[in-house]
Amino acid sequence: MSVFLFDNKTYEVDSEGFLLDFNQWDEGFAEGMAPNVNKHCSSIEKHWDVIHLIRDTYNELGKCPLVYQTCKLNGLRLKQLKNLFPTGYLRGACKLAGITYKEGYVKYSWVDRSAEEAASFSTEKTYNVDVRGFLVDLSNWDEQFAVFKAHEMKMPDNLTDKHWQIIHFLRNSYIEKKVIPTIYETCEANNIELDELERLFPDGYHRGAVKLAGLRVR
Repeated sequence: MSVFLFDNKTYEVDSEGFLLDFNQWDEGFAEGMAPNVNKHCSSIEKHWDVIHLIRDTYNELGKCPLVYQTCKLNGLRLKQLKNLFPTGYLRGACKLAGITYKEGYVKYSWVDRSAEEAASFSTEKTYNVDVRGFLVDLSNWDEQFAVFKAHEMKMPDNLTDKHWQIIHFLRNSYIEKKVIPTIYETCEANNIELDELERLFPDGYHRGAVKLAGLRVR
């Protein structure tokens, strides 16, 4: 645990700067943390609609809204969101809203323990996953893991060439740079718009694409 100081108030944060207690948040936290997620940010006046939408959705539903939902409800294009939060949706907007990656899963049910589904795949290999279904060991990933997870998540289509393009991009980029690409980087590198990414991974960027690639935000 670390502490973040701003305007004579102390906030408890994790090693990544995410607020540990959602209820400790106030606008001062967002104002103080803003320069850390956008070095060119002198005012966060234009950011409040996004920040408050994220917090209101979490308060109402118990989970962080997907980036697709946030953009649509605020009438934003992906490039506009990037201008506001250049470090990413999770590492920018959600951080300023006082929500951690783990808190995005409170009351979010992704688990389907259907024996019939599990039986349709090979049982010769086991995968160690955390409580949110993310692969713990990157090196344990193979394409069967992605296929299994896609089936478990009830994705509407089989994994297409476009799905695999995104999945392998994420893995290769992480292996090379040791950092999960932001949603902006992924869309730009693969020449797709946000609405196409939403169709490919309706569960979200992190909860869908990143999870299928065997990656996770720690």
